[in-house]
Amino acid sequence: MSKAKTGVLLVNLGTPDSPSVPHVRKYLREFLMDKRVIDIPFFSRWLLVNLIIAPFRAPKSAKVYRELWEDRGSPLMFHGIDLQEKLAVQLGTNYTVSLGMRYQSPSIEIALEELLAQNVKRIIVLPLFPQYASATTGSVIEKVMNDVKGRWVFPEIDFISQYPDDEWMIRTFAKLGRDYMRRMNYDHFVFSYHGLPERQIKKASVDNYCQLNEKCCSTYHTKNRFCYRAQCFLTSRKLAEELEISEDQYSVFFQSRLGKDPWIQPYAEDEIKRLAAEHKKKVLIFCPSFTADCLETTIEVGDEFKELFIEEGGEAWQLVESLNSDDLWVEGLKRMVLHYE
Repeated sequence: MSKAKTGVLLVNLGTPDSPSVPHVRKYLREFLMDKRVIDIPFFSRWLLVNLIIAPFRAPKSAKVYRELWEDRGSPLMFHGIDLQEKLAVQLGTNYTVSLGMRYQSPSIEIALEELLAQNVKRIIVLPLFPQYASATTGSVIEKVMNDVKGRWVFPEIDFISQYPDDEWMIRTFAKLGRDYMRRMNYDHFVFSYHGLPERQIKKASVDNYCQLNEKCCSTYHTKNRFCYRAQCFLTSRKLAEELEISEDQYSVFFQSRLGKDPWIQPYAEDEIKRLAAEHKKKVLIFCPSFTADCLETTIEVGDEFKELFIEEGGEAWQLVESLNSDDLWVEGLKRMVLHYE
């Protein structure tokens, strides 16, 4: 009898099926109607998403997605496929690897069907988000459980919920960064992370520990181990150590703010202006909450933030690409999976 396989489910956020307005609108509706993404009552969320955000934002977003799209399609998608194929080779015949997207296609449900069709003995769910947040990893876990709960039989399921200081993730980002550091002497480094509303951070607080300040986020321990902001600062410290840069040589900020409610700070736009005012001229920027290049890295950070920095008097703004399917990152994922065996 052949040995039963272990299934590995890689999950990323998702992408529109094309940069057309209808496909972008469909993607926005599914994404923003997730109660973990916009955590307000259903009726208010429905009105906001379907009557305001999706109708008015879709045409603008579609234009930006067209700038992002490549011959192979969406970078987040084709990098995900490359990663899936490489990891499958590295893990060998006792494993089967599927790729699912939290929103749009290929769906988590379809990816699970692929694994279950091969009669796997267990499934390791690996969200491609190093730092835990309810709006990302939490949403993936909930979706997986909802998709399997109606089955009569399903295998053991393990979740790798966070890895903000994973050695191989840090090493890969640092390797990519050093390629640019050999070409130019940068006078400052930035670690940019996707933002979240402050209220979502406080919902994850243990014993009301979270104060959303440097004191409570400067160390990482049992009371703030699910605090997204604390995890981002942990990743930044580890990456700075690997790059051998001092605390005064780097900044951390949060991007992609939406709406008028307070989001976690520092805000990207404010920090970019501050750096320029402090006569930082050459900046190298990493996006360690994104493991694959996408609209938020390539367009928002790589193009829009660069334009703002140059307008404010900066000279060089270089984005370091995401992990994508880099061989060192594939090795790290392999080790992560094997750790659960």
